[in-house]
Amino acid sequence: MIKSFFIALGLLTRIPVPGYFHITKKDSEKLFGYSVLFYPLVGLLIGGMLVGLSSLLSFVDNFLAAGLVLSLWVLITGALHLDGLADSADAWLGGYGDKARTLDIMKDPCSGPAAVVILVLFLLLKFSALILVEWQVLLMAPVVGRTSAMLLLATTPYVRSGGMGESAANNLPKSAVWFISLLVIGLSVYLLGQLSVALIIIFVIGYLSRAMMIKRIGGTTGDTTGALIEVIEVSSLISFILITSAA
Repeated sequence: MIKSFFIALGLLTRIPVPGYFHITKKDSEKLFGYSVLFYPLVGLLIGGMLVGLSSLLSFVDNFLAAGLVLSLWVLITGALHLDGLADSADAWLGGYGDKARTLDIMKDPCSGPAAVVILVLFLLLKFSALILVEWQVLLMAPVVGRTSAMLLLATTPYVRSGGMGESAANNLPKSAVWFISLLVIGLSVYLLGQLSVALIIIFVIGYLSRAMMIKRIGGTTGDTTGALIEVIEVSSLISFILITSAA
């Protein structure tokens, strides 16, 4: 199980992983499946680092602090999920509703206008939210984002054959997914109190995103899973802030 954690950590972040825990050809497919269960824990680690930096920058201008925290957020993940968001944006625009064309565009390493616009908008939204967000929300946003990825892989066909992504999706213990999801909900309610009602909004956004994936490509890929993480993170930040402002 400990290697599954480090597989998740190495996949979702750029945090150095000890050589002993690097992925090898001898690793079983079940190991990849179990690694998905650690996605929320990796999110908690990311959130903790963001909260820690934000606390250290409490004496700094809010705009500068938000920019530095956002920079760390991008660096920790190596912009992996942003890359998935960019590829998905290009594919959805250029795929013209065709599954095969959409999947082909996702594999293209070049970024088109849709990718650039979406990336700018999402980074701008995150930056704006970080100026206002409370530490509890900053802690939980990466957790909720990666929990959504875990749920997506547990409930949605993986449409690219071969590779670690398919192995992870096909060998993911479903019963453990629901238990971990309940733990995340419980932690959210404990930390956020009445603000946790925003989880309903976030669930609806995640559900609609999944429905859109199924309609267009019949399931999910690594790119669309990464895109969902970004969508849910931004949705979490904005939803919690809007509910706080309305209270």
